[in-house]
Amino acid sequence: MKLTIRTPVQAPLEAVWAGFDRQLFDQLSPPFPPVTVLRFDGCLTGDVVSLELNFILFKQVWNSDIIDQQTTDAEIFFIDQGTKLPFFLKAWHHKHRLIEQGTGTVIADEITFQTPNRLFDYLFYPLLWAQFMYRKPIYRRVFGRG
Repeated sequence: MKLTIRTPVQAPLEAVWAGFDRQLFDQLSPPFPPVTVLRFDGCLTGDVVSLELNFILFKQVWNSDIIDQQTTDAEIFFIDQGTKLPFFLKAWHHKHRLIEQGTGTVIADEITFQTPNRLFDYLFYPLLWAQFMYRKPIYRRVFGRG
């Protein structure tokens, strides 16, 4: 399944890219499940991000590799792909796009995911949508309203 969330912000492209760091990553983590960052190398090709999700009764590790990062005059993007996923996910591919728009930037989260079966894909979609909608006011607070 595919999900895209777009958030316009006021900051210019280079400023938004410079702000995509560990501090922002920590702010974007939703309240549930609580996340412990085990490793955060950054957003460049070859970097690794490793998380532990705490579901109170059990914990799950989520590892992603940054498999691509590119910069043009109008866009900067990087892609994280899940290499070790929680039991409820079978595949994860997340393209983080920063797109120049006038003097501001559009932050686009483009996610392709798969759960163990198609029914769970549809059940998981609204939960994932809510997790990423949670990011919109944080992006706007950090980078200004678009």
